[in-house]
Amino acid sequence: MDYQLIQNWNSRVKLEDIVFHLGDFCFKQLENKTVKYYTDLLNGQIIFIRGNHDSNNGIKTCIESIEIYLGGKHLLLVHRPEQSAKGYDLCLVGHVHDAWKFQTISFRKWGKWDVCNVGVDVWDFKPVNINEILDAYKEWKKNVSV
Repeated sequence: MDYQLIQNWNSRVKLEDIVFHLGDFCFKQLENKTVKYYTDLLNGQIIFIRGNHDSNNGIKTCIESIEIYLGGKHLLLVHRPEQSAKGYDLCLVGHVHDAWKFQTISFRKWGKWDVCNVGVDVWDFKPVNINEILDAYKEWKKNVSV
């Protein structure tokens, strides 16, 4: 499985690309397979956002969230959907595996907003770029609004 995920990653990510990894890079460190072992095999510069399993696997990041403007959109990148927030064009999350690709989150106190699961489980086990996310989001919004 590791080999196929690495192949999928490197088929999409160029050496000069920046990748935002939204947590849980791997479950835990194995004997000879550390985070460095894997990152040395992967193309791109990886910016890690802390996931709930990252205290066990050697990821040393203090980043809980990142706010960016990309693809003409104001985005919030976090690990868990419950860390997302109103006020963004879209919130990108990990954590939920294959539960869903897009969802509207509703909090009585704060309102509701849309989130996108960028985990590889729902994107053919490959990294996804912003254009693919926004195209799929537009299609989802069309179908949800019907």
